[in-house]
Amino acid sequence: MSGSSKKHRLIIVSNRLPFTAKEENGKLEFGESAGGLVSGLSSFLKTVGTNTSNISEYLWIGWPGGTVSEENKEELKSVARSKFSSYPVFLSEEEMDQFYLGFCNKTIWPLFHYFPTYTAYQEDQWQQYKNVNQVFAQAIQEVVKPDDLVWIHDYHLLLLPNMIKTRAPGALIGFFLHIPFPSYEIFRLLPGEWRKDLLDGLMGSDVLGFHAYDYTQHFLQCIVRILGHDHNMGLILTADRVVRTETFPMGIDVDRFVTALENPASVQEIKDLKKSLPGVKIILSVDRQDYTKGILNRLEGFEILLETQPRYREKVVLLMIVVPSRIGVDQYDKTKKQIEELVGKINGKFGSISWTPVVYQYRQVPFHSLIALYHVSDVALVTPLRDGMNLVAKEYVACRVDNTGVLVLSEMAGAVKELGEAIIVNPNNRQEISAAMAEAVEMPAGEQQRRNRIMRDRIKRYNVIRWAGDFLSQLLAMREVQSKFYVKLLSEQLKQSVITDYSRSKRRLIFLDYDGTLVPFVRRPEMATPGADVSAVLTQLSKDSRNTVVLISGRDKATLQQWFGDLCMTLVAEHGIWIRKPKEDWKMFKEQTADWKSHILPILQLYGDRLPGSSVEEKDYSLVWHYRSADPEQSNVLARELLDHLTNFTANIDLQVLRGNKIIEVRAAGINKGSIGLHMLSSDNFDFVFSIGDDWTDEDLFKVLPESAVSIKVGIANTHARYTVQSIQEVHRLLKAFAGKA
Repeated sequence: MSGSSKKHRLIIVSNRLPFTAKEENGKLEFGESAGGLVSGLSSFLKTVGTNTSNISEYLWIGWPGGTVSEENKEELKSVARSKFSSYPVFLSEEEMDQFYLGFCNKTIWPLFHYFPTYTAYQEDQWQQYKNVNQVFAQAIQEVVKPDDLVWIHDYHLLLLPNMIKTRAPGALIGFFLHIPFPSYEIFRLLPGEWRKDLLDGLMGSDVLGFHAYDYTQHFLQCIVRILGHDHNMGLILTADRVVRTETFPMGIDVDRFVTALENPASVQEIKDLKKSLPGVKIILSVDRQDYTKGILNRLEGFEILLETQPRYREKVVLLMIVVPSRIGVDQYDKTKKQIEELVGKINGKFGSISWTPVVYQYRQVPFHSLIALYHVSDVALVTPLRDGMNLVAKEYVACRVDNTGVLVLSEMAGAVKELGEAIIVNPNNRQEISAAMAEAVEMPAGEQQRRNRIMRDRIKRYNVIRWAGDFLSQLLAMREVQSKFYVKLLSEQLKQSVITDYSRSKRRLIFLDYDGTLVPFVRRPEMATPGADVSAVLTQLSKDSRNTVVLISGRDKATLQQWFGDLCMTLVAEHGIWIRKPKEDWKMFKEQTADWKSHILPILQLYGDRLPGSSVEEKDYSLVWHYRSADPEQSNVLARELLDHLTNFTANIDLQVLRGNKIIEVRAAGINKGSIGLHMLSSDNFDFVFSIGDDWTDEDLFKVLPESAVSIKVGIANTHARYTVQSIQEVHRLLKAFAGKA
């Protein structure tokens, strides 16, 4: 991150703080917090305040790891702020039970790791998940400042970005998911309300980060299919938000691991390990106790190795460290029991007085011990069934300072994208794991060094400091990206100025679009009837003798006549083909022929048949293929194909082929809303010109209006309009203000 720009305070938000606090005999005791996020970010946070960082200071918000009595809360807050640059979130045991052990680890964790049969769907746990996210949002609101960067981490807080954005719209919010984001087919197993709320929550972010490209694409797929938001190169543009999605593979602090190898405690541990396991090849397995880690599969793979290739007996040892995790969760307790039974079976079947095939330990591993294990092990077996990243693989490579050692890595781990020189296995195939262990044990030193040299160079370049810096740089860059879209937003001050100009004017020309401007888009066009509010405000505006109101729509003239024929306003159908002024009959704006329709209609019907949920609308002098109700991804593919087909087919015909909001329209060339706009502008000497619309068809009108005109685009987008508003509700409020000033 460049040091020349403005400095910002960074607020890190995670489920756990970088320290733990618990009460013993009424007094607070503090300890270190375990976890890859804490250890990873600690290296980055050491750079805070230096010339190379855009971050001047940081504040870490999270749960301190236990319940605290009321009399100790203020002391904890004070110590957290002064010693740890932290701000604690207090939660009761019941809240944490329903939230962490409940929804987080019984719903999100198994589902996002592709274990749907382990997934629970408990409404009370979902409600507590929402409640805890609200508690975090309140804590952030208490400390956040306008220029802060808020960086939220992981699956515990998926709802939080939108909650903060609602409370602090000006804050830049980043979110990083440290576990996989599942495919749409898995994600959709969540109840409809839950999955929509989770995505809406994430969409409160300005930047969303994922470990792997696949996870990013899965998220974008869900956004399209569930929320209906398209994206362009990872940039999601909604009516009121601009959100960037990006892939940032998390790294480690390689220098920290290398330096730690020289620590006296690590040196002694290395000596002890070599002494206790002489003359054998050490295959290391170190993981949290978790059914997603594939520990049973690698044990079974090791059993196959000893069974089918007896020459490895008494020549290799599987050193298996299982770190306690989520004690009290049924699936985890069951996994522990199964591991221990299988370890006993293998040792009983193959072991001897002088050789124990599996050396099993169920314990926490201090950092210096972990370093030593990496350094002495000839092979690291990292074969999770599904993993967001898996830093163990990178840590092992980092500790192989002489570039020896072999990494066996699951193709289901996010790290596989960066560590392709490892022996890659499918973790569900025990025979493949067995074969990989044999290959690793037999691999020549020269080949080991060639592979590790490449991987070490790669993880040195993209370390955890680079990872965090890249993410925060993207977050800061969003200010400029968003300013291009938000610069035209109609502020309250500008809105009042427009209303004042309207009230003072004598001859007003008002252009109004219909779908997406006065009424929201719906699954079927015929359902978008004007409600009482729309009818009332149009009636009020059209009654004013100073107003010339022009409703320009892509609708057919019969529909517009039915809905608005009684009002004293000009109606324009099919984007300019038909026009009907007050007390007059419908007229064709420019002579047209419909002979071409018989050639185009079969093409549209063919695509309508190919895409379930799509339909073809035939108007007097235009044809429209609608696909709002169809599958979004299939729609986009076929829409591009149809657009290309029609563009080539009509190359020598005087027709326009236009792609709109979930439609493709074919109509005569030379007629658009701009043509109507010029016609109406020439009909009188107007001192107030107003136009509002949401679609590409309105751009033709915005372009021909005089500079003094007030033109407004509904939705955040690049536009020729002078201003933008974020919602149809804002359109209604503005038009009602006009009607009240009539």
